[in-house]
Formats: sequence, structure tokens, C-alpha cells
Amino acid sequence: MKYWRETIAVTQRILIELLRRRRSLIFWSIFPVSVLILSGFILAERAKLPIDVAFEYAAPSTLAGAALFFSCLGGSVATVVAEREQQTLKRLFLSPLSGASYFLGIFLAHSCIGIGQTLLVYTIAAFWGATFQGSIFLGITIILMCIIAYVGLGFILGTQLARRIEDVNSLVAAFGVPLLILGGAFLPSSLFPKTLINIAKFNPIYHMNEALVGVSAKGNDIDKIAFHFWFLLVFAVLMVLGGWLSYQRMLIVERRL
Repeated sequence: MKYWRETIAVTQRILIELLRRRRSLIFWSIFPVSVLILSGFILAERAKLPIDVAFEYAAPSTLAGAALFFSCLGGSVATVVAEREQQTLKRLFLSPLSGASYFLGIFLAHSCIGIGQTLLVYTIAAFWGATFQGSIFLGITIILMCIIAYVGLGFILGTQLARRIEDVNSLVAAFGVPLLILGGAFLPSSLFPKTLINIAKFNPIYHMNEALVGVSAKGNDIDKIAFHFWFLLVFAVLMVLGGWLSYQRMLIVERRL
């Protein structure tokens, strides 16, 4: 119960701070909605698809490849860097708060943001007639794995590579934008030449997109997306472990300063 209460307290503190900075929440809402609408209409026009089918394909790619990337990965990097820069971590060392609770609290806070974006994206897609074709449980599992992977990677980047708030944008842009394009976030992977497809298979965002598009738009079961699903599961586990180890290393360094 102690860890649960501490985790909830950290989560509430981060979410309250985000609510006070309404601009971030507004931008995190505008970005996926605008990408979804643009992608939906472009697919409908260029691929000659009915508008509802176009949005069924655009929604999962927008969510996994764009929305969750910037909110869960970029947001967790910004949170960790801000906590270090504002000396919040040093004040936490003086409290009975455990490191595990703090780590889980940041995870839970950005998971709430990711779930909110999921509801937003699919609500907008449903407005144009899109429906979720496959297993909702499998789709939720894939979305949660995407969130976990992004937040874990955010901890790694935020603790190891970023030192100031100014570093966050350049860090996310340098690592993220090429991976997003190669992962099929803005262009369907079906348009890629074979060489890029072979390279994209090493890109976790590609597997997020393919798994979620397969379930959401094509109605595939786990057998048909098995390779993408298991790749994503292993990647998510590795990112959690890497994020936790990076977080522990950061605590050791912060205590010495």
C-alpha cells in the first residue's frame, strides 16, 4: 500500500502540473488530430479509399507513430530533465518517497496522457465513420506496450543524454523524426521500396504501426501479427529494464552532486 500511495501521489503531481500548463495539453491534442485528419484525407484521395476506410488506416498510424511518440517519449524526457534541472530530485531524497514509486509514478502519469490521446484519436476517426475492426483487448494490449516502450525509452534518453530543457527538442527530433518516417507514421509502409522495408524491420515504430494497423484496420488476430507483436513485447520489456537501470544510475550521480 505504501508504494501504491506514493505512486499515485507522484502521478497526481505530474498531471496537476500539466493541467496548469494548459498549452502543452492543447498542443498534444491539436497535433494528433491534425495529423489524423491530414492522413485520412490524403489516403482517401490518393488511394481511392472510402473516407471511413481511410480513417480506419490513418487512426492507428497516427496514434502509435505520432501521438504517443511525442507525448509519452518526448513528455517523459521533458519530465525527467525538468526534475533534474529544478532540483526536485534532491528534495525528494530528503523525503521518505522511494525511487520505485517515483519511477512508476512518471510511468503512470504519461500512460494516462497516452490513454487520453487514444480516446481522442479514435473518437475523431469514428466521426468520419471509422470502426475498430479487430479484437479490442488485443488493440489495448498493443497500445499499452507502445506507451510502456516509449516511456522506458524516454527515461533512457532523459537520464543519459539530456541535461537541460533546451536539449529535449533537439534530442527528440534527432532520434525521432527519421524513425517516425521510416516507421510509417506519416507515409504508409506499403509505399516504401524493398530496401527501406528491410531497414524498417529494425525500427520498433514500424512494428507498432504494423501491429496496430493490422488489428485496428484489418481485423487481424494475433497469429497474423505475431512477428510485430513479439518484437514489440520484447522491445517494451527491454526499454523498461533499460529505463529503470538508467534511472538508478541517475540517482547515484545526483546524490553525489
